[in-house]
Amino acid sequence: MIFKERDVTGIAPHDLCRLGMGRSFQRTNIFPRLTVYQNVQVAFLSHRDRGFNLFTPVERLYRDETEALLEAVGLLDKAGEVSGFLSHGNQKQLELGLALALEPELLLLDEPTAGMSALETRETIRLIERITHERHLTLLFTEHDMEVVFSISQRITVLHQGKVIADDVPDEVRRHPDVRRVYLGESR
Repeated sequence: MIFKERDVTGIAPHDLCRLGMGRSFQRTNIFPRLTVYQNVQVAFLSHRDRGFNLFTPVERLYRDETEALLEAVGLLDKAGEVSGFLSHGNQKQLELGLALALEPELLLLDEPTAGMSALETRETIRLIERITHERHLTLLFTEHDMEVVFSISQRITVLHQGKVIADDVPDEVRRHPDVRRVYLGESR
C-alpha cells in the first residue's frame, strides 16, 4: 500500500485524494442542492482538474463515467433527483459514489451505516463488500455496530480508551475476553 512509507499527517485533504485515499463522513457530506448526477459529475471534474475549464460545456464531461458509477452504487434511477431530498440511506450511497469518483486505492468510511434502518444497513453492507471487491480497494472503517463490523471485516482492530485490546480475524476477535466484556456487554 502506498501509505506504508509516507507520513500523511499535515497533508491537505485534496492531496490525500491525489495519493489514492477516498473517504466518507459520519455526517453525510453531499451537495444537497445539486442532482445526484451533478454530485458525482462534480467529483469527477474536481478530481481530474477540469473544474475551471470555461470552454467545454460541463454537461458533456464524464457522462459515461458518472452514469457507470451511479449504476455501481445503485442510484442511476435517481440521477435527476435533487440529492437533498433523498432518503438518508440513498444520501450515504451518494457519498460513497463521491468517494469512488476520486478513484481511491484506500477507502475510509466513518460510521457507514449510522442512522440507517436494518434493511438499509444490510443493503449498505452488501454494496460496500461488492464495490471494494470489484475495485480491489483496501477498506478501513470505523463502526460501532458490531454486527456490521463482524459481517464485513477480514481483520478487526479493537480500541478501548485509546489502546488496542485486540487485533485479529473476526472469529478470534469475537472470542477475545476483553472485547466480549467491553463491546459485547458480557461479563467475565
